[in-house]
Amino acid sequence: MKKTFFSIFSLGIIVFTSCNNSNTKTESEGHDMNKDTIQHAGALDDKEVKIVAVTYPSIDAKAAASIKEIVDYYLQIKNALANDNGNEAAKGGRAMEEVMSKLDKSLFTSEQKKTYDQIEEDLKEDAEHISKNGDKIRHQREHFSTMSADVYYLVKAFGAGKLIYHDHCPMYDEGKGAMWLSEIKEIKNPFYGAEMPTCGSVEEIIK
Repeated sequence: MKKTFFSIFSLGIIVFTSCNNSNTKTESEGHDMNKDTIQHAGALDDKEVKIVAVTYPSIDAKAAASIKEIVDYYLQIKNALANDNGNEAAKGGRAMEEVMSKLDKSLFTSEQKKTYDQIEEDLKEDAEHISKNGDKIRHQREHFSTMSADVYYLVKAFGAGKLIYHDHCPMYDEGKGAMWLSEIKEIKNPFYGAEMPTCGSVEEIIK
């Protein structure tokens, strides 16, 4: 019995340490930031994080407005999941679906359209799952993980009309990790909500 308790206790320490080891970093270590470095965003200066420029800085104004709306509803979903609010996340999913259905792809150049087409169907599918499962937040988070990868691709291509932070959670999906995007520097983890709200690190800034 004591051995079992000790094993569980030790595992808890490992999990906690994985998401909080930034507090032990000192200047003498001198490590460059990389994807294996777990730090809280509040401890970072922007100059320490990779800055990413978008592929298509100039696109049609109406197309840019639609992309911005998609990203804004993604951020609504992200913030809702960070607050453990599945119903609010579902609203964001429905709104994202609606915006995508109205987006006029004729406003894109042929190359821009090809880029958008690569993520369109998967992004719609994830939005639909999130919109229909307001009472199943675990399922929403699974689709948010894949949605985040597609929105990351979208933002890197077209921008978001604002500064966007690319964050990474090392613990999600049994330690496989997952990424998300945020409009704020502070880490607010959408995969764990109140359970581990600050678990994660800032990987990039997309301008």
